[in-house]
Amino acid sequence: MDPLPPNGPPSSPFGFAVFTYMWVIALSIWGGVVNYIHKVRSGQCARFNITELIGDIFTSGFVGLLTFWLCQAAHFNELLTAVFVGVSGHMGARSMLKLEAYMAQKIGLTQNPPTDGNTPT
Repeated sequence: MDPLPPNGPPSSPFGFAVFTYMWVIALSIWGGVVNYIHKVRSGQCARFNITELIGDIFTSGFVGLLTFWLCQAAHFNELLTAVFVGVSGHMGARSMLKLEAYMAQKIGLTQNPPTDGNTPT
């Protein structure tokens, strides 16, 4: 990753080098592929389910990118950022749910369970 300028990370997503985005996306997608392989081995999805694999790749890429930006905003070092990007890419949609719950708590929103009549109370 490119060394940070003395005043910290860029203040815009457009301030990072293309190579930086390449390793972030590659690492997070790798985490998504590992998650897919885990699901196949545990029987959660069928082998060669291309839609599941593509879904995992896109989700993990998106979550990894968000994680990268959060780590940069928090001034984490490059190695720790890489770990968080890979793990969040592996977690995929679960990362988004955790982030959503954290943000809702931070801004004071209550998360009520769905009331569709099928959820036991």
